[in-house]
Amino acid sequence: MKSTIWFDTPSLYYIPQYEPVIEELQKRGYKASLLIHQHPAQKQLIDHFCKKTQLPWKLINSKDSAEFYSREKPEWIIFGNNYEPLKQLDKNTKTALLYHGIGIKSCYYDAELAQFDVRFTEGSFRQEQLQTLYPEANFKQTGFAKLDPLGTSNLPYQKAFKPEEHGLDANRPTLVYAPTFYPSSIERMPKNWPNYFSDCNLVIKPHLFSYTNKKYAKQRQLFKHWQTYPNVYLAPAEEISLLPYMATADLLISEASSALFEFAALDKPVIWLDFLKLRWSYRGIFRYRFERRMDMTINDYRDVATHISRPNDLEQIIREELQHPERKKAERLKATQQLIGEVDGKASIRIAGYLTAALSSRR
Repeated sequence: MKSTIWFDTPSLYYIPQYEPVIEELQKRGYKASLLIHQHPAQKQLIDHFCKKTQLPWKLINSKDSAEFYSREKPEWIIFGNNYEPLKQLDKNTKTALLYHGIGIKSCYYDAELAQFDVRFTEGSFRQEQLQTLYPEANFKQTGFAKLDPLGTSNLPYQKAFKPEEHGLDANRPTLVYAPTFYPSSIERMPKNWPNYFSDCNLVIKPHLFSYTNKKYAKQRQLFKHWQTYPNVYLAPAEEISLLPYMATADLLISEASSALFEFAALDKPVIWLDFLKLRWSYRGIFRYRFERRMDMTINDYRDVATHISRPNDLEQIIREELQHPERKKAERLKATQQLIGEVDGKASIRIAGYLTAALSSRR
């Protein structure tokens, strides 16, 4: 095995972005491993993942990660978000940012995220934005690695969700509701909304934080209630990747989220929910706090989806989209080209190519 490359993993939901790159590096003979940060609230999930995965991994306390990297002196460390001890690392260790999502919050543009030796970007719009903001930084447009398994060159996807294996009808349309944890539509969804789609399979795929954070207990209560409907499959917290459900689904429902743009990149219809449960500190005269939290440039791509502003409109609008899935095709293509880049299944090849070429040039 050549070289050592670590993928810093403070949360399990970074892994679907990392996995295609790790597998590509392994094909090239490089040792690429996850450094998973332990969290008491996620211990059961982390233990489950470590037992099931075929990816190389090591567990560590978050506070010890910088010391570990300084001691091990890997040639590359790949991060999914900001890393505060970045400047403590050995000067011979190269660092890269492979951001964990499309980035719909304003923190996507934080200056700290331009301090890595290279930041891999998705589509042309984001590449140009970041390079303009930080002209001295190194950005490399590669596409969005997470979607590689669903790229045209890698189909069929063997891990696709199979409704019939979970008591659902494979001949019915499959809808995926993939809400984020905050700001979320979960608390404002009608309590009986699975009844609206009794002739469809309904997969509910919550964000990991909805399962693990104490403050979202009410969300978990709603998930358990919806799970009682015969047409509903609630994805367990252990299923960290949305990809199997995206591969099967005919339509995705979410708020302004990375999942929404990822699914649109597959040229399938998306529903953008605008009714959100906001904390009092984000409402009324404090609305500016919500807008400051979100990336407002995403509003330029609002037409990638059909919007629902009132819970009462769910059934009518979603059924219209199922009947006319081609309606937003041009808008989906534009958003994908600019925000995500090529969905050809080869983003991980481009990323691994950059990393390995840099290693070769240092020898």
